[in-house]
Amino acid sequence: MNKTVASAYLFVALSCCVPLSNAEQVTTSFVPNSGAYIGLGFGANSTQFNDQQLQATGISTATNMSNGNVSTGTAGGPPVGIGMSSNNSISPSIQAGYFQKFQESTYLWGAKFSYSYMGGSSSTTNRILIPQYGTYPSGASFTGNAVAASYQKTIKNQISLIPYFGQSFDRSTIYFGVGPTISQVNTKINNLIGFADLNGVRTDVSGTPQSFSATQWAYGGAAMLGGTYFLDKAWFLDFSYSYAMTQNKISNYYSTFDNPGTTTSYKGSLIGSSTGTATIQTIGLTVNKLF
Repeated sequence: MNKTVASAYLFVALSCCVPLSNAEQVTTSFVPNSGAYIGLGFGANSTQFNDQQLQATGISTATNMSNGNVSTGTAGGPPVGIGMSSNNSISPSIQAGYFQKFQESTYLWGAKFSYSYMGGSSSTTNRILIPQYGTYPSGASFTGNAVAASYQKTIKNQISLIPYFGQSFDRSTIYFGVGPTISQVNTKINNLIGFADLNGVRTDVSGTPQSFSATQWAYGGAAMLGGTYFLDKAWFLDFSYSYAMTQNKISNYYSTFDNPGTTTSYKGSLIGSSTGTATIQTIGLTVNKLF
């Protein structure tokens, strides 16, 4: 009888201990089932401006100061390619997002909106030579070129919206996403002068050097691979790598010139355009607060 009672007590004790043991083995994940967040940080960027092309056309009216004769000429040519080196920079960034685990799963979905200020650094190519070919109304032809001291490209601001999918662990997540971007791109052509070879003489037609600038918003897309690490249930670090590309967009330029001279005076217009894309690779780190 005593053995039976003792066995019963042992069975009850073991029965109570087994759930307790299992409960002790279950760890609570720091990653919540869902949450909205906002974060601040920085990105290390490598920007490459690709397929850059510059075209220039000059329209001029030449007045002979001794006899008053007037002649008009136009000179232009096909776009010339401009090679540019990559540009490295550090940019501050802010992001806001939301994620949610799928029901009874460690997998999750989410989306984040990011803004980066990238306007502190430019990529520059010096001394740009643009060959030109022109004609007079009489049909006579001449050659020339437009010379610019430098050609500069800058991405000032970049905004992205990245939907993503990932998987959560005890204190971390990994994710991958693809989404649209919009980038503010600035192009500068510095100190351009239009020259022509007139009767075998190299002649400064447009006079004082002129500079041109154009700023446009260019759409694009980005792919992102990242991971998070939760410091506690309210704060986490977000590490990411992204590869973004902008669309090829045309920037147009126009100005007039007045170049008086003792023997010949020139007046006219300078007309040009530039095109090109950009690729931006970014390694980012942000500190984020969950709400």
